Amino acid sequence: MGKGGEDYFKRELPSPRAPIHEIETFPAWAKEVRECEKHFKVSRISGLNSWDIEKRRQIHGFNELDKHDGPSIWSLVLDQFNDTLVRILLAAAIISFVLAWYDGGEGGGDELTAFVEPLVIFLILIVNAIVGVWQENNAEKALEALKEIQSENATVIRDGDRVPNLPAKELVPGDIIELKVGDKAPADMRVVELISSTLRIEQGSLTGESEAVNKTNKPVPEDADIQGKRCMVFAGTTVVNGNCICLVTQTGMATEIGKIHTQIHFASQIEEDTPLKKKLNEFAEALTKIIGLTCALVWIINVKYFFSWEFDNGWWPKNFKFSFEKCTYYFEIAVALAVAAIPEGLPAVITTCLALGTRKMAQKNALVRKLPSVETLGCTTVICSDKTGTLTTNQMAVAKIVAMGGAAAEIRRFKVDGTTYNPSDGRIHDWPAGGMDPNLKMMAKIAAVCNDAGVAHSEHKYIASGMPTEAALKVLVEKMGLPEESDDETCQSPSDILLKCCRDWKRSERRVGTLEFDRDRKSMGVIVSSQSGHKSLLVKGAVENLLERSTSVQLLDGSVVELDQGSRKVILQALDEMSTGALRCLGFAYKDAIPDFETYNGDEDHPAHELLLNPSNYSAIESDLTFVGLVGLRDPPREEVSGAIKDCKVAGIRVMVITGDNKSTAEAICREIGVFEPEDDISLKSLTGKEFMELRDPKTHLRQTGGLLFSRAEPRHKQEIVRLLKEDGEVVAMTGDGVNDAPALKLADIGIAMGIAGTEVAKEASDMVLADDNFTTIVAAVGEGRAIYNNMKAFIRYMISSNIGEVASIFLTAALGVPEGLIPVQLLWVNLVTDGPPATALGFNPPDREIMKKSPRRSDDSLISPWTLFRYMVIGLYVGIATVGIFIIWYTSGSFLGIDLSDDGHTLVTYSQLANWGQCSSWENFTVSPFTAGAHVLSFDTNPCDYFKRGKVKATTLSLSVLVAIEMFNSLNALSEDTSLLTMPPWANPWLLLAMSISFGLHFLILYVPFLAHVFGIVPLNLNEWVLVLVVAFPVILIDEVLKFAGRCSRGLLKSRTKKALKKPKIE
Repeated sequence: MGKGGEDYFKRELPSPRAPIHEIETFPAWAKEVRECEKHFKVSRISGLNSWDIEKRRQIHGFNELDKHDGPSIWSLVLDQFNDTLVRILLAAAIISFVLAWYDGGEGGGDELTAFVEPLVIFLILIVNAIVGVWQENNAEKALEALKEIQSENATVIRDGDRVPNLPAKELVPGDIIELKVGDKAPADMRVVELISSTLRIEQGSLTGESEAVNKTNKPVPEDADIQGKRCMVFAGTTVVNGNCICLVTQTGMATEIGKIHTQIHFASQIEEDTPLKKKLNEFAEALTKIIGLTCALVWIINVKYFFSWEFDNGWWPKNFKFSFEKCTYYFEIAVALAVAAIPEGLPAVITTCLALGTRKMAQKNALVRKLPSVETLGCTTVICSDKTGTLTTNQMAVAKIVAMGGAAAEIRRFKVDGTTYNPSDGRIHDWPAGGMDPNLKMMAKIAAVCNDAGVAHSEHKYIASGMPTEAALKVLVEKMGLPEESDDETCQSPSDILLKCCRDWKRSERRVGTLEFDRDRKSMGVIVSSQSGHKSLLVKGAVENLLERSTSVQLLDGSVVELDQGSRKVILQALDEMSTGALRCLGFAYKDAIPDFETYNGDEDHPAHELLLNPSNYSAIESDLTFVGLVGLRDPPREEVSGAIKDCKVAGIRVMVITGDNKSTAEAICREIGVFEPEDDISLKSLTGKEFMELRDPKTHLRQTGGLLFSRAEPRHKQEIVRLLKEDGEVVAMTGDGVNDAPALKLADIGIAMGIAGTEVAKEASDMVLADDNFTTIVAAVGEGRAIYNNMKAFIRYMISSNIGEVASIFLTAALGVPEGLIPVQLLWVNLVTDGPPATALGFNPPDREIMKKSPRRSDDSLISPWTLFRYMVIGLYVGIATVGIFIIWYTSGSFLGIDLSDDGHTLVTYSQLANWGQCSSWENFTVSPFTAGAHVLSFDTNPCDYFKRGKVKATTLSLSVLVAIEMFNSLNALSEDTSLLTMPPWANPWLLLAMSISFGLHFLILYVPFLAHVFGIVPLNLNEWVLVLVVAFPVILIDEVLKFAGRCSRGLLKSRTKKALKKPKIE
């Protein structure tokens, strides 16, 4: 059984509300650089002393993540036997083996048959254990993948010297580290000095932010979240721009990655059983009780055969005798009951069905890493989705252009389609029919030339290099095209040659100098030389900052007028509208007159070159600008996501968005894709991760109907949300792509990682990987999971109903006192082989068309309803009567329903003799004639009583054949739980008809191959006997049709009464 529940979580998993390692951490992000140096007793100039390093290492250890020893192979093997069904099988196998050994000691020709049964059971258990160990042994791979993202080397300052390529594991808190472009941070560090004007760090995989982050050496508030710690560089993140000096504050398991490592480890310790596994475990526990009660009842009924006694001239018995032979016989009955009650083939059929489901899902871009996840998807009630890359494309795109109009206070707006870096994806609406005017040309020129990004086409997709916003601007230039005076028209079809328009602009405006972006002026500028040799300055950056440094504005016709308050107000209004819509805005400006650079061509000896070396000069150079226009960019939602969200609502699945991005951007995206309706008041549904953690009753917040949004979420926030949802009985699917998502992915009922943008850490922690990173694929996979679960219920019901019949057969045999009609090895064959193909074929039942219009099944939804159980009890009783009945008919009657059974010449006995066959040795003048069984003639001259043991081979064959035939017909009943075969005929699932043919073929194989017939203790049947088998088996269909009809009528009657009750009479 799974160990779910609130108490378990609280016992096993440290609550993220008290994050590990944070209680006594020195808040370096909130302290000035001098205070940090004082606390760590180090100087940024000289670094640590050699004698101090070893002392610190003894305290803090090496800068590496812990290696958690996984469970031993032996403990994993033992865990596989911690299952009720397995324990029942193991007990049955041991008893069967002991009995076979005991019988073998007495000699006889059936030694092989006796040992087949325990050996087959042991084989089942061994295969089950191997599969289980293989699955569980992969649990620690996420931790290994986490180690791979750590830096291997670092440049460190120690004893006043610069030490390059020091192994990162040797770092200690207080070390001074130098970082440059491309470096991966080796530890959590405080920025103490910026060498370049700008430092940008890519930390999205850790924090969930969609863009690289500007870093500073200035302190931030002590209660800042991980995204707000702008003066900290975290282990595993990468420098994309600039270089700096940092002070190591945390190493190893104390880093943010170390905390995630700990959370993954704890989450991996509490993986729960899937909902179906829990139901099967509950069934197994009930089955154990039923088997125990049935065995006890069989023993009570037959205890009179264990003992014998005599009466000596009175009522007091004497000369008690215990029959060990009878005792072992009823031990065999108990083993047969256990074998009959357990659907041994069920694990194999479930595995096959799930494997087929994974193939179907793979065709829909959902790659399942763990088979049980297929079934878990079907009962998902909450999808906790990341935003960036899952709901959105994770590709920046320009959504709006605002250009200047014919007058200073006039602007023009253009809507831009497209969600990817493909220049052919989308178009610009209301674009001037006569081509670009001078104002639009200037915007295109600045976007193309003041730009360091690139776009490439690889593996059927478009990939950006450099800053995503700059890549989006280049794609915009391609959509704008070239002015009509261009001598190269090929770029009008941007799919012909990628970024051809940008190349043309760069050819006409050669870049000779760059004013790098910095956090103070928030802009980037380039000095360009036109083909005539004229120098100009092109600038892009934050709109407010450019307006402050602009004195004029360019109009539609190219004329330049003063930037007055009216035009400034119009531009700022447009900026406010776009910012409110969660667009990131960039302004464009230029400067024609730059006297200091008129003769500059990039020569380092030119006097103007000195100006470019000092970033403090950039603001002065970028003054007296002419403002041109602005654009709004965003990470756009995927086109198909909105429809998928609607499908989730119809299917009763709640969608919660958990993102590390800022609140306003996330809210705008959620409104656009339908998580929130445009008119919804979301003040209570949209919280930051920090606000959620401060709630007194977070569960009440999570129980709200509709969608929820959590922004600025840290790893511990995501893990806490998943934990609380699971405690509340929800089945949670969690998506993610970053390192920060791994703990929640591991903890969720089903973790879903992104295949394209996802880190290896996230993939290894997940149960399923999306090959296309698309939220829609999750919804399609949920539908497939529901269909698979419905089909699994069909074959589980079929196999359980078959086993009920087998139990009824064994019980009736014991209760009536007749010889054992079915031996355990035959029941094993039926359960494992004969029942397997039809059960597997039921997994191919066509899915319900309305499957995604129904609410998710509840986690406590029963596999078998009380009515269905009653039906199968009736069917099982008939199976018992049929299998035992045909056994009795062969012994006591020469014909049945006009079918002659006397051709083989067997001797008929009375029912009384058959029921008291154990007293045969005391019967006088009891003789048995020889009869034909297949190719052999059985004779009982020396021991007539052997007629009820060795001579029952034909009767046993008839019982087994009836059991097989009934179960084949019963598989037709399992096509639908309630629908008649007249409405849903057998050919609705042609695979089932093929499977029935295979099962009958396998039965013929063991009947008519002499070696196999000897192993299973059966003989071939003639035509008359086969007719009898089919006549006895067919009524199972008629009985179930009557029961289905009764069920439909009772439900219809209940619905009509409910409707009448709702129609209340009007009160005059």
